[in-house]
Amino acid sequence: MAYTVGLYTLGCKVSQYETEAIGEAFEALGFEVRDAREVCDVYVVNTCTVTREADRKSRQYIRRLLKKNPAACVMVTGCYSQTTPHELAEIDGVAYISGTYGKMQLPKRALELLASPPATPVVEVTDADEAPFEPMCITRSPRTRAYVKVEDGCECRCTYCTIPAARGRVRSKAPADIFREVEGLTARGTQEVVLTGIETASYGVDLEGYRLIDLLEELDAKGYCKRLRLGSLTPEVVTEEFAARLGRLASCVPHFHLSVQSGCDRVLARMKRRYNAAGALAAMERLRRHLPGVQFTTDLMVGFPGETEEMFLETLDFVRRARFLSMHVFCYSRRAGTPADTYPDQVPEEVKHQRSQRLMELGCSIRDALLDEAVQNCKPLRLLLETKEKDGWHGHTDEFMSVTLEGDTDGAQGDLVWVMPRRHRDGQLYATLAHQA
Repeated sequence: MAYTVGLYTLGCKVSQYETEAIGEAFEALGFEVRDAREVCDVYVVNTCTVTREADRKSRQYIRRLLKKNPAACVMVTGCYSQTTPHELAEIDGVAYISGTYGKMQLPKRALELLASPPATPVVEVTDADEAPFEPMCITRSPRTRAYVKVEDGCECRCTYCTIPAARGRVRSKAPADIFREVEGLTARGTQEVVLTGIETASYGVDLEGYRLIDLLEELDAKGYCKRLRLGSLTPEVVTEEFAARLGRLASCVPHFHLSVQSGCDRVLARMKRRYNAAGALAAMERLRRHLPGVQFTTDLMVGFPGETEEMFLETLDFVRRARFLSMHVFCYSRRAGTPADTYPDQVPEEVKHQRSQRLMELGCSIRDALLDEAVQNCKPLRLLLETKEKDGWHGHTDEFMSVTLEGDTDGAQGDLVWVMPRRHRDGQLYATLAHQA
């Protein structure tokens, strides 16, 4: 009888991709991959450490799994275990701890641990800066869009962030490996591929004379996928040349997630971001010129140390000018070992939460205005059918607008169809097939 393994991911799209690759590696060694909510012989928890809350959730979930099956072999990997393995080793019952490198060795290690359970946790954490790019790939996606990791590491050194310590320097996946993986996924029916990384914009800095835009052009020329989307970018990568070359690609969708963090220059400078508010707006304007109808989503932090009400109002003004389709708003979280943790003028938690609420309310009003425009324009939008519910198919347009397709539709999951937006409510567009009255 095959051993069973349950996989659980906390964190970003990169971690989700890595967990999928881990799952396929377990299957290759004969394991049966199950939902982590079931009783399994082995559990793998892929952790996140972007906030203190992420650390807490990682510990909480590990303990929940051990309560579910005290005899299970619990393996912990990822960013939290890279930076603070000793905290996880203190959890009674954890069998194995690795960091952000060595994920493809987990199935082999699991077999060894099942054969000879350790008395204390086995800890194998490689220095993040010394680790090479770990080869991994997926052959299928559990979703209608596939995430493909093309880059690891970050060298931005923002004053609030622990991720460079967890992920190390920038390392890029070889273009030939990316082409092979994308070709395989699309041959199995994947319509949309999202290229993702810890710092996607830095792809290629370790490759001679080859950068992200070169990769995109080659992928587009090969014609593997109908929709090519990018993970999070930072504004400084969007030069006039970058935007112009993007605009000539047939498969690149008109949607970009820009990790902006703040709309106040003084806050951005203290964060040590590589741009200011005007630079971020200029990058968006370049993309709007070269990709008509483009929409933007973003991450914004409130309550960074020293952020005054005046500085926060600058971010509100920036958001009004930027007109983001959606925003992930979060409160600054102190992280030990980062410069910002020692900054004076830490913002009280209640102020952070008040600002977060105000920013989200503004974001909702801007989103509704953009959806109004989509309805009033009376132009068809291309929709990827993702999930079918009682009220119809749900999916996202090229611009990443969330849509419910009403009426009888002869379609299958993963189909691309043209729809006409009719109305919207609570951030959701409601549409009919474009040929319907």
